[in-house]
Amino acid sequence: MAQPTDTNPTEGVLYIVSTPIGNLEDITLRALRTLKEVDLIAAEDTRHTRRLLVHYEIDTPTTSYFEGNQIQKGERLVARLKTGESIALVSDAGTPTISDPGYRLLIQCIDADIAIIPIPGPSACIAAASIAGLPLHNFVFEGFLSPKSGRRKRQLAELSEEKRTLIFYESPHRIVVFLQDVLDVFGDRQVSVARELTKKFEEVLRGTVTEAIQKFQETSPRGEFTIVIEGFLSRKE
Repeated sequence: MAQPTDTNPTEGVLYIVSTPIGNLEDITLRALRTLKEVDLIAAEDTRHTRRLLVHYEIDTPTTSYFEGNQIQKGERLVARLKTGESIALVSDAGTPTISDPGYRLLIQCIDADIAIIPIPGPSACIAAASIAGLPLHNFVFEGFLSPKSGRRKRQLAELSEEKRTLIFYESPHRIVVFLQDVLDVFGDRQVSVARELTKKFEEVLRGTVTEAIQKFQETSPRGEFTIVIEGFLSRKE
């Protein structure tokens, strides 16, 4: 079906709305207008999203949509969209559907022939990649790998000869073991590790994997991490 080109709350549209990854000023005027005009905001964590809405004096109703309720809630949201309501999907931070349970709702809406409009904006992987200092003429985004070391190493092994720059997400309590697995499988490559992007304690560490491991063994890691790693043999080409 033909896609609308902008917000129109009477048409029953799902808007994929990007929200700040930290600094609340990193949101577009179009995103703010969309959040004000839709009938409902489906949020990964309504308490987290409420801070953004209060900051910009937006009183649109919210409902939770997260990994634990995504199947049943998705069906109810699709039903509301079919009646002509408009819904904005937001994640806790950044662009929904990317390493995010919102992907399932997206597929449900595609299958139901519901109009979908992206409202672009912040993304942690793009923000981190843009300042990594590694080649970005092309790259591979892998998001979160398995939390289990054995499976994670097998996933890394499949990428060990990938020549493009690699981008991963990782949590603070697994960052050191993740980097150790990278060292074991990839060797001591160049890496950029970014945490708390756009927030008060934003930090970017550039160096080797060994240096990054040492850093986070000495200083307790905090915040969510985006790791950008040089591709196989990229320094030799």
